[in-house]
Amino acid sequence: MNSRADQLKAFDRLLTIMDELREQCPWDKKQTMETLRHLTIEETYELGDAILDNDLNEVKKELGDVLLHIVFYSKIGSETKDFDIADVCNSICEKLISRHPHIYSDVKVDNEDDVKRNWENLKLKEGKTSVLEGVPKSLPALVKANRIQEKVAGVGFDWEAPHQVWEKVEEELNEFKTEVQAGNQDKIESEFGDVMFSMVNYARFLKINPENALERTNKKFSKRFQYLEEKAKKLNKPLKDMTLAEMDVFWEEAKRLPK
Repeated sequence: MNSRADQLKAFDRLLTIMDELREQCPWDKKQTMETLRHLTIEETYELGDAILDNDLNEVKKELGDVLLHIVFYSKIGSETKDFDIADVCNSICEKLISRHPHIYSDVKVDNEDDVKRNWENLKLKEGKTSVLEGVPKSLPALVKANRIQEKVAGVGFDWEAPHQVWEKVEEELNEFKTEVQAGNQDKIESEFGDVMFSMVNYARFLKINPENALERTNKKFSKRFQYLEEKAKKLNKPLKDMTLAEMDVFWEEAKRLPK
């Protein structure tokens, strides 16, 4: 692995290249924080895909793309004299020191849960009016539900045991079933949301990240369906012309493929 000196040299190289691109490249010169925003979101999702695929070489590349965006925003901030990369680094350093009094002060903790509770309580002392302020409004709903539950649990608003959460899941499922039978579409949607929220909560108690779990299933389903498509193509038979029984044969084959 690279030494600290080599790491700093590489980072300085990136900063120098960013300066040159901002001065000389027509595309880079035109970018603003607003034009970069959607690209940053896309790069973050690509990093997430690489992590789920456990493709470490791709993780390295995608981390570089994300780092480039951080440097790019910092360069723009320096041009408006609002902040630069040093301010960004020092800001997160100060936050980490402040939020880890069990490392940088005399606060004692026994486990990870103590650390999380201290983190949320410290944020309130810093002037935040709600523990939920740190949950971005634009997060996908499933991710947001998980973060909301983690946040409130950090200040003690939580169930005591997994079986209590499962009982809540069953309660919400029954309420959902009742509304489905009644046929009220608005209430059906509302109760379905409650079911999903309670399932996310149960996943948290089982130490499962619901976003990762669902994405694994998405990938698994897609792989099996694409196998089905390949088989249909070899038979020169469109899927729409196949019966469910015929498709199910290939689906079961796909399930037996190596993961």
